[in-house]
Amino acid sequence: MADSQAPLKPLDEYEALLAEAAKVRGISLWTDAWRRLRKNWAAMAALGYLLVLIFLAFLTPLLPLQSPQFQLADKVHKYQPPTLERMELSLKLEDVERVQREAAELASHLRNLPADASDKDRTSLKNDLESKRRQHPFNSLWNEPGPATSLLTRVRLAVFGRWCIPSICGRDELGRDVLARIFWGARVSLIVGTLAALVSLFIGVSYGATSGYIGGWIDSAMMRVVDILYSIPFIFVVIFLITILSSSGVKDELARYGINQIAIFYVIIGAIYWLTMARVVRGQVISLKHEQFIDAARTVGASTSRIVFRHLIPNVMGIVIVYLTLTIPSVMLFEAFLSYLGLGVQPPDVSWGLLMNEGIRVITPVGIFWWLVLFPGLALAMTLFALNFLGDGLRDALDPKMKNR
Repeated sequence: MADSQAPLKPLDEYEALLAEAAKVRGISLWTDAWRRLRKNWAAMAALGYLLVLIFLAFLTPLLPLQSPQFQLADKVHKYQPPTLERMELSLKLEDVERVQREAAELASHLRNLPADASDKDRTSLKNDLESKRRQHPFNSLWNEPGPATSLLTRVRLAVFGRWCIPSICGRDELGRDVLARIFWGARVSLIVGTLAALVSLFIGVSYGATSGYIGGWIDSAMMRVVDILYSIPFIFVVIFLITILSSSGVKDELARYGINQIAIFYVIIGAIYWLTMARVVRGQVISLKHEQFIDAARTVGASTSRIVFRHLIPNVMGIVIVYLTLTIPSVMLFEAFLSYLGLGVQPPDVSWGLLMNEGIRVITPVGIFWWLVLFPGLALAMTLFALNFLGDGLRDALDPKMKNR
């Protein structure tokens, strides 16, 4: 009887098919998203602006800027408009080394005090050492910079010396350089926006993914908690928390653990922006939890936490990243609003919101010092525009429905 099956193809034909299939390369979601993002000139321009801004903010101590705290409150420099007048720093690297030498000598004397030394002598040396620390030029000009900032400032003094960029953005009511304050304020504003958004990312993604995957009455209870929190006016909650944490007793207790007010400020703002993130992630997880790859993970015995954090959350990171880029400008605006009310970043620290507050306070019928509002407002507005343009570009690039458009 004749064989009804088709004859097998020769081995060389199968090898040719395999070689041809090997030439076909798949494209991952992120590679395809990057290709589409590069075609969006507005998003790429925004990304370039943000990268340059972050780079300059990080290297601000290295730039030949004036001190953001040094005051020239004479009639000539008070409310001075933009000018090209030559300016120099009021210190030298030799002054820094001299003060550090004197502080090291005092610290050595304190360590070498005999055991039978009187408490009066010991207290006197401690007071002298603290006074010398306050006299350090870095503390008076840059508000007690950390080790990395101090190192960059030393490099700046070694490279540029006392030379500074002129006050091309004018001076404020105390004769402080506005350009330097904008650059140093960028560091605080960007850190506030980024860290607060990361706090909201951690809380919102974990909460929403857990709620969406477990489902049932637990999901309903967790979402009712979100609904209740949505009904609370958060501005009053923030004011209440900041007022309590700023009280002398609580503030001193937190300082013992190395926690300052601005760190608490980051966490508080981030902790109130996770609600929408939780709802977005919950909706995405509900649509994914019945897919075949989740069923396969359950079949091999994966735990709930492993399925949520190793399988579901990585598959919703596209929409999370998009929402994160839109959360950062919201957080920065909220920080600017709180600083405008005097509840946010406190002097001598500086942020763009604080600069806007200072600029608006001096606008009177007698005189309008436009540079105090224009330049900080322009920096804040351009950054917010860039973040929104980048968020829109990422949304289009990560949307599979937009692939062929």
